[in-house]
Amino acid sequence: MDKSEALQKVNAIFIDVLDDEDLVLDYTTSADDVEDWDSLNHIQLVVAVEKAFKIRFTSQEIQSWNNVGEMLDCILSKGA
Repeated sequence: MDKSEALQKVNAIFIDVLDDEDLVLDYTTSADDVEDWDSLNHIQLVVAVEKAFKIRFTSQEIQSWNNVGEMLDCILSKGA
């Protein structure tokens, strides 16, 4: 899977969790850019991404992300 394919999969997860059919993520999208991406939804998003890609993140990895691109890099580094 390449970064573009991972982005499409993550975008679908965000649409489902945040219930926003119009949401379009790119590599630079951050929580500040998405109205419903708050701390509670962040946990739900992380759990949904872990389940979809069959991976686990450490709390240090999660806290290091500044945008969707950094999340994708972490997903791909785990061989997803």
